[in-house]
Amino acid sequence: MEIDERQNTAEQTIRALVQKSRRGPKDLTLTTDQRRPVPGPGEYLIRVSAAGINFADVMQTRGTYGGGPQAPYVAGFEAAGEIVGIGPDVEHPLQLGTHVVGVGPGAFAQYMTMPAASVLPVPAGWSDAEALGLVLNWATALAALKPLGEVKAGEVVLVHAAAGGVGQAAVRLARHYGARVIATASPSKHATVQALGADEVLDSRHPDLAAEITRLTGGVDLVLESVGEATFGASLSVTRPFTGRIVVFGAASGDATLTTHDLVFTHPVQVKGLHIGALAVAAPSIYQSLLVEIEALIAHGVYAPGTPQVHALAEGPAVLQHLEAGRTRGKHAVDPWR
Repeated sequence: MEIDERQNTAEQTIRALVQKSRRGPKDLTLTTDQRRPVPGPGEYLIRVSAAGINFADVMQTRGTYGGGPQAPYVAGFEAAGEIVGIGPDVEHPLQLGTHVVGVGPGAFAQYMTMPAASVLPVPAGWSDAEALGLVLNWATALAALKPLGEVKAGEVVLVHAAAGGVGQAAVRLARHYGARVIATASPSKHATVQALGADEVLDSRHPDLAAEITRLTGGVDLVLESVGEATFGASLSVTRPFTGRIVVFGAASGDATLTTHDLVFTHPVQVKGLHIGALAVAAPSIYQSLLVEIEALIAHGVYAPGTPQVHALAEGPAVLQHLEAGRTRGKHAVDPWR
């Protein structure tokens, strides 16, 4: 079922960014002859209005994202747009023409498919671009703080990479739940993070980062760790023994190592891994509870429309290179029709 039968003849090929190697974002290529996808069982066909750019996209371009696609492939996995087709076996489908946000393969394109179970309608009054991050950045931050991080009012939360998409959401959410927030970011991004409500913002490259955090807090109850090698040692050092938790959902600076000896004798803390896509599959009830909580946050004005920087599709490779180099802040997206 499709919204306009003309799409069967007039729009068989689409514009898309195709990754052709494992050599990084520089090998993303804009093509105009990619075949428009067809929704399979349990899927929607989406006319993409805006596609979110995430660090996972960088990892995929280098072949380091676990279970990621193999080149060549249409890049991107997060988008918002209009349902223009419904595949078979979709239970309780949304109406054609509904604007949704969700994840699926090949988001850096004019059309993509999405698993129907993973989408949410774009909130009333929001543009499609403003809804980017809802089922990815905010869901990741919320999962790290609540079901995995078990944050409580009055606790100290350390948020690394606080100027990024997940980091900004985490700072706002941690403050909403009554935590004291210590954030790290590069100095040029400190004002952005302070405006979100962080109690302290530190230079992520500070040579004595762990000592400075300990001086300020005496110990951290929860760490949201997405940087990896560059900060993981400090995260372990500042987390309170036994009761402290570290939720790991990324490794932008490279993988860190942790041994059983470390956990028993040096850093007896709770370490938890988080991949929001895997969580949605392995623990769907938890994932659905996150979406319900996010809808409540929207209703109460805690989660306001996003303000992504939207670029033309051809600019996607350059934006990803800037993201990989740590030269971006906040949410970025591409418009495949520009």
